[in-house]
Amino acid sequence: MSLLTAHFDLPISDGAPAIARRAMVSTFAGWGLTDDDWVDRAMLAVTELVTNAVRYGGGRVVLALLSDERHVTISVADGSAVVPRLPTDADTIDRDSGRGIAIIAALAEQWGVEDHEGGKRVWVQLPPHPPA
Repeated sequence: MSLLTAHFDLPISDGAPAIARRAMVSTFAGWGLTDDDWVDRAMLAVTELVTNAVRYGGGRVVLALLSDERHVTISVADGSAVVPRLPTDADTIDRDSGRGIAIIAALAEQWGVEDHEGGKRVWVQLPPHPPA
């Protein structure tokens, strides 16, 4: 089984999501993952993950990409141990934010949160890339 990985330290700034998207798209192109619809889904996932990490996470923000023969997993680690949760209907009505993790859940085959170096890592396993 072939395993490919890439890791990127991101700035804690409003520009971090765009930087993450460019790094991801370039990496995926090198790995042969170029289906436009699939990449668009991955870009939305990485945008939500990085935006949340910059906005709420604090500390170092690291994007990691992992690809095996079937799945691609995108993860973003930050310095906060606060675990994101899916909003309830009341949360959605009462707040303007909080929909990011719901978007992540909708895009993913699986997603989760794990402890990482005193903070957390939120990961998303994407549906398989379409065959070439």
